[in-house]
Amino acid sequence: MVPGEKEEGGTMVVGGRGRLCDEGDVSEYRDMLTIVRDRVQDLIKKGMTLEQVKAARPSFEYDPEYGQGDAFVETVYRSLKAQP
Repeated sequence: MVPGEKEEGGTMVVGGRGRLCDEGDVSEYRDMLTIVRDRVQDLIKKGMTLEQVKAARPSFEYDPEYGQGDAFVETVYRSLKAQP
């Protein structure tokens, strides 16, 4: 995905949904996933239930751009709870 020297862009990523992305978009999305996962993990360690985690809104600043909200937080919560 790395563009040539002094060039913009590079390889474009065609996702299953949404728009075309470049390296910066993919990095930003990866960072969002990591931040939200870490926040949910911390809330789980504090003994919070799924409803309490949703109420804490760990993805609040990303919701306008990615529109995932509660469904995304629930998926993250369930995947972390399923880990041994």
